[in-house]
Amino acid sequence: MDMFNKVTAFLQQALETREPSINLQDSFVDHWKAITNYYIETSDESRPVKHTDIPWRLRQMLDILVYEEKQQGEETGPCMEYLLQHKILETLCTLGKAQYPPGMSQQVMLFFSKVLSQIMKPVLHLINVYRPVQKLIHLCGLPDSQTEKEESQFLLAVCTRVKKDPYVLNYILEITKDSQKRSSSPSDEAVEKGSSPERAPSPPSPSASSASSSSPQEAIGIIPVLIHLGKSEKSHVVLRSMESLLLLVSLPQEDTGHLLAERTPLCHLLAQRLTELYCLIPSSLDPADIHSYSSAQWRTQFTQDSAVESPSFPGSENVHRFFCFLDYCNELIKEAPRVLGVELARAIHLQWLKGVIQPHLLQMSEVGILVHTALLSCSVRHIRSPALLEELVQFLLGNDTLCEQQQDTHTHILRYRLIEHCNHISDEISITTLRLFEELLQKPSRSILTNLVLRNLEKRSYRLSGSGAADERHAVESDVLEESEELEEDPFFTDMYEDSGFSGQEPLLSLPSARERRNPSAHTQVADLVNSFLCLVPQEAKTSHLVQGAGYDTYVHDAHKLLNDCSALSHDWNWPDSAKNTENNPATEFYEGHFLQTLFDRIARILEQPYELNLQVTSVLSRLAVFPHPHLHEYLLDPYISLSPGARSLFSTLVRVIGELMQRIQHIHNVTDRLMMIRRQLMGLEEETVVDHMTLLRGVIVLEEFCKELAAIAFVKLPIEEQ
Repeated sequence: MDMFNKVTAFLQQALETREPSINLQDSFVDHWKAITNYYIETSDESRPVKHTDIPWRLRQMLDILVYEEKQQGEETGPCMEYLLQHKILETLCTLGKAQYPPGMSQQVMLFFSKVLSQIMKPVLHLINVYRPVQKLIHLCGLPDSQTEKEESQFLLAVCTRVKKDPYVLNYILEITKDSQKRSSSPSDEAVEKGSSPERAPSPPSPSASSASSSSPQEAIGIIPVLIHLGKSEKSHVVLRSMESLLLLVSLPQEDTGHLLAERTPLCHLLAQRLTELYCLIPSSLDPADIHSYSSAQWRTQFTQDSAVESPSFPGSENVHRFFCFLDYCNELIKEAPRVLGVELARAIHLQWLKGVIQPHLLQMSEVGILVHTALLSCSVRHIRSPALLEELVQFLLGNDTLCEQQQDTHTHILRYRLIEHCNHISDEISITTLRLFEELLQKPSRSILTNLVLRNLEKRSYRLSGSGAADERHAVESDVLEESEELEEDPFFTDMYEDSGFSGQEPLLSLPSARERRNPSAHTQVADLVNSFLCLVPQEAKTSHLVQGAGYDTYVHDAHKLLNDCSALSHDWNWPDSAKNTENNPATEFYEGHFLQTLFDRIARILEQPYELNLQVTSVLSRLAVFPHPHLHEYLLDPYISLSPGARSLFSTLVRVIGELMQRIQHIHNVTDRLMMIRRQLMGLEEETVVDHMTLLRGVIVLEEFCKELAAIAFVKLPIEEQ
């Protein structure tokens, strides 16, 4: 009984579908003629296509083509031959353009999409396939289109096919030159020789076409349409358009990269879209909201949880869309052939960075400078592709590698102005710009450190000329001995060591004796170096030892992690392992450079600056100090170098601050108690109250913490055997 029911159901389905049981071609032709007869016999032009049998017949035709291909193997079947010879795709494209019956364009696009995605043999190079595809592409992306869903699905199918058969890209981009040499497509043999349909002559190779014309024509069609669909209000349409572009851009062939970079508007349109999204961000944003914005990944904007995960503040939607698209551009540049990635990065440099960002950074409005510096800082954090990072560094800092001269203030105007903004009259602008530089120092670019700092330390002219010995190690030992003896005789340092010497309250190395300092061992040098920073702040100004968990050792773990990060960052930068021998170098006047000069000026005013600004200045200096470059280490962390006349180091700047501190705290009653109260307030242990000398007392606490942090950095940077 069950078998009888199955047979009956099969026969009934066969009757309902009117499928011939033997001849597939007859069935295929029957379905196509039924579609064409509809236009002959029907006079009701308002009847929607979904109320006709056209969609069903198109599905049947597709099923026959797919089934035939599986049965035929490598040969082209008669149904496919019929479709090509009778230009069925061309006819369908015309019917879709006419939108008759209403909704026909959706059905045509769906049919094209499924043919391209389900037929495995290469077909897109055939003239009776790619010309209808071109025409259908021209019907996509029109204003007020009601078929965006089907358009995006169709274009994704086209790009997926191009990804599979890259040589057909030229056909889709419609770049041909009749005067150029034609070559045969490698897949033409896929069509049966005896009855093959008309084939298109192969277009020139991308490399030949890109090099042949000094004024290349722009491709029209698929790329502008995909950019247009990327602006849709429908998220699934935007996602498909972005995935389609990614498929085209990620074609690995270099000649394809040249083609897309030089013969299409791809780079220009992407940079233009990025700029448009940036300009939609309101200028009334709170910089704090921008700084709190977490990293965006472009695919997450299409997930269901994106609305929950996205930050919520006025203008947050515009910010999120911009940074998602910036992340998308990052991926495009990373996935593209080098020539295309570089061209896209340059277009972004020209249109967004130079065209929009630079005028905002150079304007006089403090509000504008603040918001756009914060947005730029967040953008630096998002930029991951090497090519785009290189353009960013070029934009912000230029490419100078020679030592700076103090009078060179306008060699790169934007660099000069940004560093000046670190010392701006507006504390908010200073903090935000310092954050920008801190973000830069975390990027994997050797040029950043070279441009800002290392080029000025290359000659080591901060050292007193002739103070070293023939051997570099002997020179260091000589400096250590000389400076140690000088400090012993200095009453300021003698009193400081006696009053605030290492008393065992911080788990560190013991303070060396005078005899050890005259004959320093490796361990003694470590102790001298680390304790020099720990003992800078006088005892009456120290409070960290009075609070549990606030000792020097709390910084060691963080310093070790930071060192590992910076070492990994600079691993391939070919930095020297030891300081350059400069015995025979002629004496030259030392200038630390605009960036370090500004940082040192800021740290010199640590006792009179806002707490938040002090935190940011010390954060940037700490990150600089942890980089494993011997000159940077020596200049920022070695307290015993003999400085050349007029030169200053980080340690010498701190010494001057301590001298000022000791004078000022003498006029404050119960200074230790007041400092302790301020520390507890900053730690959230007490409610904040207004206290006299608030800025000074907070500056003292930051100074103490900074010295502990520098001591921890100096400690973790020493070789293991010396610790």
